[in-house]
Amino acid sequence: MATAPHAPKFVQPAGHDVIRIVPLHVPGGVVAPLAGVAAPPGPQLSYRGGPLITSVEVFTLFWGDAWRSTQTALAATINQFFDFILTSPLLDQLAEYSVPGQAIGRGKRTGTATVPAAHMPHSVSDNAVRHFIQQEIASNPAVPQPIKNTLYFVYLPPGVALVQGGGKSCQAFCGYHDAINGQIFYAAMPYPGCAGCTGGLAVPDAITSTSSHELCEAITDPIPGQGWYDDVNGEIGDICAWKTKKVGGFTVQLEWSNKADACV
Repeated sequence: MATAPHAPKFVQPAGHDVIRIVPLHVPGGVVAPLAGVAAPPGPQLSYRGGPLITSVEVFTLFWGDAWRSTQTALAATINQFFDFILTSPLLDQLAEYSVPGQAIGRGKRTGTATVPAAHMPHSVSDNAVRHFIQQEIASNPAVPQPIKNTLYFVYLPPGVALVQGGGKSCQAFCGYHDAINGQIFYAAMPYPGCAGCTGGLAVPDAITSTSSHELCEAITDPIPGQGWYDDVNGEIGDICAWKTKKVGGFTVQLEWSNKADACV
């Protein structure tokens, strides 16, 4: 859900929201501690007893008419990304966060739906995203019913900001994940229409990077703060924010490894 080194958490919305968002990219990295001020402790994720997503089943939802016209190629790229990455070494590295009875393995994309909306507002709220997901589950036969491994990714079109926790995309964050009633797991992904959400990457690479960030965080901490979490540094993706690598030709974010004591 979130991201860290290149993104200062103190800029983000107040309260628990910092544990589930991808913060803006900040050029130049992290500012060193002031003289005489102790550096924060090193990252160490600890398990808080909640559910994990063990065999993730991603369903992509593209909201708005742009995904059927100007953004069809990007939507196809996102689906191709999930088709590959869910059976890739990126998922394998999350196995270290398995716990008794919940072994994290590879997953799959179960489908996709493009939902028309000719007159999208200039901004949508988290409540609107939640309503959208629940409405599609209830009324769209193409959208699967939620099970414990289901993870819905909602992508917004260009020009539509996302508002959550008192902050707005491209001003305070670049995406987030959460749970509806502790049962429906989802990630909300605004279009990266600003430098803070591309981080110097091309738009497709920025989207796959932030999507991988939210994917790994949702798997290891689907109900924010109840899975694997660090009270100081956040979730698995926060610690390694905006540090990327290529996996199978796709740009993904590095994720924190307790075992390696590093971003991998």
